[in-house]
Amino acid sequence: MHISEITHPNQLHGLSIRQLEHIARQIREKHLQTVAATGGHLGPGLGVVELTIALYQTLDLDRDKVLWDVGHQAYPHKMLTGRYHNFSTLRQKDGVAGYLKRCESKFDHFGAGHASTSISAGLGMALARDMKGEDFKVVSIIGDGALTGGMALEAINHAGHLPSTRMMVILNDNEMSISPNVGAISRYLNKVRLSPPVQFLSGNLEEQVKHLPFFGETLSPDMERLKESMKRLTVPKVGAVIEELGFKYFGPIDGHNLEELIATFKQAHAIQGPVLVHVATVKGKGYEIAEKDQVGYHAQSPFDLTTGKAKPSSKPKPPSYSKVFAHTLTKLAENNPKIVGITAAMATGTGLDKLQAKLPKQYIDVGIAEQHAVTLAAGLACEGMRPVTTIYSTFLQRAYDQVIHDVCIQNLPVFFCLDRAGIVGADGPTHQGMYDIAYMRCLPNMTVMAPKDEAELQRMLVTGVNYTDGPITMRYPRGNGYGVPLMEEGWEPIEIGKGEILRNGDDLLLLGYGTMVYTAMQVAEILSEHGVEATVINARFVKPLDSELILPLAQRIGKVATLEEGCLMSGFGSAVLEMLQENDVLVPVKRFGVPDILVDHATADQSKADLGLTGSQIAQTLLGEFVSQKQPSAVS
Repeated sequence: MHISEITHPNQLHGLSIRQLEHIARQIREKHLQTVAATGGHLGPGLGVVELTIALYQTLDLDRDKVLWDVGHQAYPHKMLTGRYHNFSTLRQKDGVAGYLKRCESKFDHFGAGHASTSISAGLGMALARDMKGEDFKVVSIIGDGALTGGMALEAINHAGHLPSTRMMVILNDNEMSISPNVGAISRYLNKVRLSPPVQFLSGNLEEQVKHLPFFGETLSPDMERLKESMKRLTVPKVGAVIEELGFKYFGPIDGHNLEELIATFKQAHAIQGPVLVHVATVKGKGYEIAEKDQVGYHAQSPFDLTTGKAKPSSKPKPPSYSKVFAHTLTKLAENNPKIVGITAAMATGTGLDKLQAKLPKQYIDVGIAEQHAVTLAAGLACEGMRPVTTIYSTFLQRAYDQVIHDVCIQNLPVFFCLDRAGIVGADGPTHQGMYDIAYMRCLPNMTVMAPKDEAELQRMLVTGVNYTDGPITMRYPRGNGYGVPLMEEGWEPIEIGKGEILRNGDDLLLLGYGTMVYTAMQVAEILSEHGVEATVINARFVKPLDSELILPLAQRIGKVATLEEGCLMSGFGSAVLEMLQENDVLVPVKRFGVPDILVDHATADQSKADLGLTGSQIAQTLLGEFVSQKQPSAVS
């Protein structure tokens, strides 16, 4: 059977191991070809091909529920659930999403883009099943990296307290999240994977028994149970620990051996209660380049399959914001031993791997544990250190209570650096950094700022690490800067709450924040071609706003437009409206940003065009609705 013939995962039922191995090869081939062409997550999906096939052969997917943690390892799942033929549209506008989406397929039982959610959601489904008197299986697949998230441990604690609730947890143990895992749990699992008795029993017990009289080539069910019991007796106590928590434990088993996987899953399905199957896999399996560089090939932009190298750009690009951030922070930390960079398992994504390489004692990776990262930073700040907590905007949402309770209420000088703020592109709604302006500016004691370009980011880094009056936040986007000149040292801090005028005009006041400042300048140029002259302000700060700069100009000019790359509700434009109203400056205000919708996967430019946030679109809107044209003309 060719995988193109599979439109429903139940078609795997009854296929031989040889046929399943053939399908596994086809999945890997399609996976590699697609990601090489479109970009996307590479290593995670390659590592779970056999796991997915084996599991689905033992389930009835018209009834049973499978939940994939995070979701970027679910590419084989997507190919087996009717999306093979359009898989080449992966992460493209209107194409197959890079993560799980309930609205995309009935087989995506729970949407996932953040880690550590699958056990909680699976337990909820299992409890609902029992309450309604229904009968179906629930399987939650979670990686050992996601197991470092406290939410997963909370769910295990709860599930283990419910001995009659039937559900399966599959621990996909590949020793990795994006970067190598950190922490005691990871170290403990490694002891299990690498235990010599386990290796010996896995590879030799069956062969030794086959040579005994009366057994021959096949092992009886009793001997299979004996094999598993002997294996578990020699495992460093992980099985015992799991079973003390209320789970029946199987493993560790070879995550690329279809026969062993299928046999184990069938055994596990028969357990009347919570069960954990520990599966050892190789991230990037089947593509040697990805196996050797599991960090670099976790995700890739389009690349050449033969060499593994990224496809060359048509022209050199400026450095990314993350790269400028990492370089500048490392320079600052070299001269200030109190600076400590903190990441939650995103060292490469945030650029903090550069700090780790240069100054390992001033670097902390807490694993996928954003809540812990924030309160850890609060503790460091209590003792006079300068914690720089570097977390993607979308992931800091997971630690919001800690930001409020442990940092803001105590007014501790923690510096939050929010990478991937604004529109992030192909990762879609789970990763869009839409809400940080709103959720940070409402917090007492919090200062909130955003640079207009990578050079201003350098100055804001200096501002943040030297600010000791309370917590401070800086947001910056994914992707490359503008190519403005950078400095190696001698950066001056920016005065808190002070914006700057970039252009003068008497017809309209354009207030840009962060990434939209350059767009505001573009809008002003277009408007000027139509006889409308605008003053452009780089606000720099949304809290505190520069009222001394903005209020007189708004009063004199009489019309204001705000531009931001974030949600309009409670965002930068809302802050401007509040300030104008509180000071009785009652002038018309037009806000540009993201309305109350989810932004789906597409390129960042495509999303901005869909939202009407390009310079030409904003200028057209302003000319059509808001300002008087001095000479009629169409906007190009």
